[in-house]
Amino acid sequence: MTKPKQHQNLSQPRDGGYTIIESLVAMIVVSVLMIAIAPVMAFSVATRVQARRVELATQAARTYIDGLRTGAIRPIGSTPASQPGFPTDATTAPPSSAALYCFKSEQTSDACGISKKDFYVQGIRSSGNNPTDTGYSLKVRVYRADAPFGSLTTGQQSVANSGLGDPKAPLVEMQTEIPPTTNGGGSARQSLCSRLNPGAAANDPLCK
Repeated sequence: MTKPKQHQNLSQPRDGGYTIIESLVAMIVVSVLMIAIAPVMAFSVATRVQARRVELATQAARTYIDGLRTGAIRPIGSTPASQPGFPTDATTAPPSSAALYCFKSEQTSDACGISKKDFYVQGIRSSGNNPTDTGYSLKVRVYRADAPFGSLTTGQQSVANSGLGDPKAPLVEMQTEIPPTTNGGGSARQSLCSRLNPGAAANDPLCK
């Protein structure tokens, strides 16, 4: 009786997995890709942060303008007293943060400027002795709470290419007309007419 011969498998087994060299190459490729896209990701996040900051600053400017139109923000020395921030004359030097209107997007008991969501609003009005009686042209600038108030600049920032933004430049700039708030008999249009052409304003049908 003959025994069946066992056939030897002469083929060598293949090596499985990655070698150290292959792993190193893969790590290098991933690192290069991460380095390439990291600045784009960082700029995208910074732009979203800046866009949100501009949105809150716009809300601060509108709140400030509404306060002036309703008489909630009044000149220094008025009775009853109001919080600081009444617009200064165009010829007046830029005030310190203590004289500006503080807008707190989060109602907390902390002092203004503690939160990154706080803003200072600067109002600049046209020249006039009694602005609440005659009305005035108003320019509004909104600065970050951490702005260096000794070296502020003008010119609204651009969200598209500013990244995290320049603390010295205003986030928002806008201009509007504030009607008289004390005599109750004027509108923004009537106020503008009386200041541009005082002699003809009373007889001009467009100013009535």
